[in-house]
Amino acid sequence: MKEEKTLTREQETVSKMIVLYCTAHHTAQNDQLCDNCQTLEEYAHQRINHCPYGLGKPTCAKCPIHCYRADRREQIRQVMRFSGPCMLLHHPILALHHLLKSLRKPPARKPPVS
Repeated sequence: MKEEKTLTREQETVSKMIVLYCTAHHTAQNDQLCDNCQTLEEYAHQRINHCPYGLGKPTCAKCPIHCYRADRREQIRQVMRFSGPCMLLHHPILALHHLLKSLRKPPARKPPVS
């Protein structure tokens, strides 16, 4: 239950970041993403759902394994670089959760075996 809530919050955070980015840089209106950002959001959700760390999932910036393809990793980096500061104003609770999670000690190189 807790793992599901944590991963759902992570997906919500990345979705909100992508909406903020797409609204400012593309044709997004009323939380409707452009095709490129919609594809990125689906990809990010898929990666979150399949993270080998599960409940112990770190923020992507602190993760010792990078499960995003190089092109998608660069896209999500741009989104987060732009949206991170905006999140404090638009979605402060999600931003706070993400910030607190980023302060945790990074996990060991290998994910835990379940």
